[in-house]
Amino acid sequence: MPGSVPLYEAKAELFRTLGHPTRIRVLELLQDGPMQVRDLLAELDLEASNLSQQLAVLRRAGLVTSHREGSGVLYALSTPHLTALLAAGRYILAAKLHTSEELLAELRSGS
Repeated sequence: MPGSVPLYEAKAELFRTLGHPTRIRVLELLQDGPMQVRDLLAELDLEASNLSQQLAVLRRAGLVTSHREGSGVLYALSTPHLTALLAAGRYILAAKLHTSEELLAELRSGS
């Protein structure tokens, strides 16, 4: 199929999109349900323009959806699988930390 991207490249692009702390935090906040931009701003220490820029990246990547609600815009995760992905990241980091703690204990004991 001309113009199609190999799966590994598509995955790499997904992880590049996730490679920004603000985007991860936005996705974490949206795990509990859709939120208005004003509510996201209240949770994040960001300028509105910066949040808008990060939301646009997430929207273009298909990770969040948005629609107008009254005078604001409501954002939501595009798929519940993002919650599982974020949880997997936590498990990986916890396992890495556990391994580092074991190594540190060995170093301290002189073994």
